[in-house]
Amino acid sequence: MKHTEFINEIKPFLDTIRVERNISTHTLRAYESDLDQVNLFWHDINLREPHPFSFKTALDRYFLALYHKKISKASIARKISCFKSFERYLNRVKNIPITLALVRPRIEQKLPSILSLDEIFFLLDKINLTQENTQFPHRDKAILEMLYATGIRCSELVNIQLKDIDPIEQTITIGGKGKKSRLVLFGSECKKKLDLYITHERVKPQLSTEFLFLNYKNEPLTTRSIQRICSLFSTFLEKKKPVTPHVLRHSFATHLIQQGADLKSVQELLGHATLASTERYTHISPEAHLQPRELGERKLMIAKKNKIL
Repeated sequence: MKHTEFINEIKPFLDTIRVERNISTHTLRAYESDLDQVNLFWHDINLREPHPFSFKTALDRYFLALYHKKISKASIARKISCFKSFERYLNRVKNIPITLALVRPRIEQKLPSILSLDEIFFLLDKINLTQENTQFPHRDKAILEMLYATGIRCSELVNIQLKDIDPIEQTITIGGKGKKSRLVLFGSECKKKLDLYITHERVKPQLSTEFLFLNYKNEPLTTRSIQRICSLFSTFLEKKKPVTPHVLRHSFATHLIQQGADLKSVQELLGHATLASTERYTHISPEAHLQPRELGERKLMIAKKNKIL
């Protein structure tokens, strides 16, 4: 593949994975940046060398340069994922036979950060609405409750529409990664907080396709807005632990496993593509006191309803 051919394939590749794999906006931007960086790198070495470089040689030199710059293994692994996808696209869609032979570096997995059950109980049940420095306390509580009750991703939360929610069965249809939808369940406390938000703070819905969580302009919340809302709750914790959508997701999975849920079922609830992604939650030490209070009962309800206990 020549340099000009590579440049011409960048946009079609990004368009293809955006449609076919339904990848997040964040990942799409990262892939675009990776391709642009290689484009510039390839252009520069072609100017310095007497003979144009092939795509594979340019890519090998690019990753060697990253190694000398001491770029983190996680960043390199992400970039390799991008070019593995690009390689598959060229072979499958464009019938361009190419073998890049890229190998991801081995990365030591860090244990996910979680909140204890007591900290979860406190945030969801003990903070008064008047304590929250927000214009929409019911909405923010509903967001926190839903993230923990379902274990969904931040990107999945912002895309929930009213039509996705079944208030009778207490289920939500989630459109996950790669256009793979799944059903998650929520308990009575989550339903109660959702009802309070919809009744007192949300504008009256006109269409079932409207997004659930809105800002003051009646526009859908962004993932950054959800992250800011979660961070507000961290100020109430005595140990000042970070409260993020991912921390709540990790807490959801860890608490389910600690209560006896099997890995395969937790994998389905989280929408993980492989069981390996779920297995890391088994390495977190069990808490000394698992008290099945109201919140614990909600976790047990979700587990039993999915037949995972």
